[in-house]
Amino acid sequence: MENSFFEDLKELFDSLKKETPGGKMEKDFTGKLLVPVIVVALVLMSLSSFFIISPGEVAIKTRLGGIVDSYSEGMHFKLPLIEGITKFSIQIQRADIKTQAFSKDLQTMNAHLVVNHRIQKQTVVSIYRNLGPGYVANIVDPAVQEVFKAIAARYSAEKIISDRNQLVEELNVAVKDRLSKNEIIVTDISVTDLDFTDQFLKAVEDKQVAEQQAKMSEKLVEKAKRDAESQIAKSRGEAEALRMQREQVTPSLIELRKVDAQLKAIEKWNGVLPGYVGGGLPFISIEKGR
Repeated sequence: MENSFFEDLKELFDSLKKETPGGKMEKDFTGKLLVPVIVVALVLMSLSSFFIISPGEVAIKTRLGGIVDSYSEGMHFKLPLIEGITKFSIQIQRADIKTQAFSKDLQTMNAHLVVNHRIQKQTVVSIYRNLGPGYVANIVDPAVQEVFKAIAARYSAEKIISDRNQLVEELNVAVKDRLSKNEIIVTDISVTDLDFTDQFLKAVEDKQVAEQQAKMSEKLVEKAKRDAESQIAKSRGEAEALRMQREQVTPSLIELRKVDAQLKAIEKWNGVLPGYVGGGLPFISIEKGR
């Protein structure tokens, strides 16, 4: 079996003791070994004496359990082994929350909520002291779930499906107001997924199809009614026109029409007399040249 590193190191010390009288060599070797160890330790301590904060971050420095101050982006100094650093992002963060709620008519729904939020540099110390680094799991998640369940319980399942935007608007207003009291700024909440049971969705679909068919039938009835009314109005108009025409026909008008017809016949006459006229009496045909 191979010796471990410490066993090999022990054998090296033992061999050095045997080769050097009085242990003088041992002291020299120990001194030479301590020098690089001390140098490495000093380098590590000097490197751990600084910390860098990236843009969009804020750091809380604590000293022996007490909060010292908050620090923005850049390089800062800290005491090694005595002071600790906890970083927070002040950029907009996304929290994915999955929850289950009941509608007003006791239909079960599974929802996936996306909460965009952030904190401010001015309040990071208060958040660290009162909420801690895990404020999303401790405060944001339960608050959003509670508000969503309370709002969903005021709507029927069909209302949630048909007017989902109204529920989302109420959710945004209520959550923003509640979390602002904890110094957490909510920029937007989206309901990316909202599922009901398959049986309920099938019932809603069947009802919508029936309503659409009923509306189509109503439209057809209204169209037939309008067509019938239009035909009646047209018939009434034609009857009224005929009545007015009959009222306008007088003996004088009849005689005038006869005269007009005779004048038109004269205009069209080519000068040739007919062989017969009226009552069967023949005209005497007069030939030219006689």
